[in-house]
Amino acid sequence: MTVMPPYLAPGDTIALVCPAGYMAPEKMQTCIDTLRAWGYAVRAGTTLASHSENYFSGTDEERLADLQEALDDPSVKAILCARGGYGLSRIIDRIDFSHFIKYPKWIAGFSDVTVLHAHIHANFKIATLHSPMAGAFNDGGAESVYVASLRDALEGKKAKYICDVHPLNRKGEAVGALVGGNLSLLAHLAGTASDMKTKGKILFLEDVGEYLYNIDRMFWQLKRNGRLDRLAGLIIGGFTDMKDTTRPFGQTVYEIIYDVVKEYDYPLAFGFPVSHGGHNYALKAGVGYKLKVGKNKVTLEE
Repeated sequence: MTVMPPYLAPGDTIALVCPAGYMAPEKMQTCIDTLRAWGYAVRAGTTLASHSENYFSGTDEERLADLQEALDDPSVKAILCARGGYGLSRIIDRIDFSHFIKYPKWIAGFSDVTVLHAHIHANFKIATLHSPMAGAFNDGGAESVYVASLRDALEGKKAKYICDVHPLNRKGEAVGALVGGNLSLLAHLAGTASDMKTKGKILFLEDVGEYLYNIDRMFWQLKRNGRLDRLAGLIIGGFTDMKDTTRPFGQTVYEIIYDVVKEYDYPLAFGFPVSHGGHNYALKAGVGYKLKVGKNKVTLEE
């Protein structure tokens, strides 16, 4: 049974932290202003003003301390990661989750934050939120349905998302806990303490900036370690900015994925709006959903 953190109420505090890659402070301001306009207090983590000159938003110790403080602070009711990138794998085994387990709070973000989602689901069965981050609020994004879905999720509104069908879809219905995130990170976590089980669950996957052959390799890795063979359903989100080799791989990214999973009989939906692109609905990881892959539409609802 998945534990649900308390939903937010007006006046609650959201901590904004950068536990992985660097993000310029000015790119977070619209997010901060919008969260406050929604009626929340915002506690800016120390990593938001990092003076790091390398890839990361501070040293491992600084990023760990900032995230740990947000996890342990009883006044913080939710943690929104400002961006992903890379870095959580370097600190995940040093995070003390003892206070979080007793007093769960929503942890939101995607991309590299998949490490947190997977680790928490695998070890503690506490719901988290795969969602837009600070960058999604910029350039008018604060008014989008995708950012609005983050607010709805934090406030406890039940989600119902509908998207178009795709020719490679496999029709059917599935009910189960929704888990997943970034393909590269889930493949990276295989065999670690953050490797989550997928049997009987609805798995969702997305990725960005990968070579097509690497997508094929990572899907075969998931298949070989049993993460694809006993699913309730599979949702394939956006695979954006894919790259090909000089000698072409010979298939589109969706064709690659379909070939790996075509032998199974569970419902399969391509093109769901969860991605590194502009279309990225908030999804409660570890929470029960119903997936319907029909002839004319795909529906995912709590």
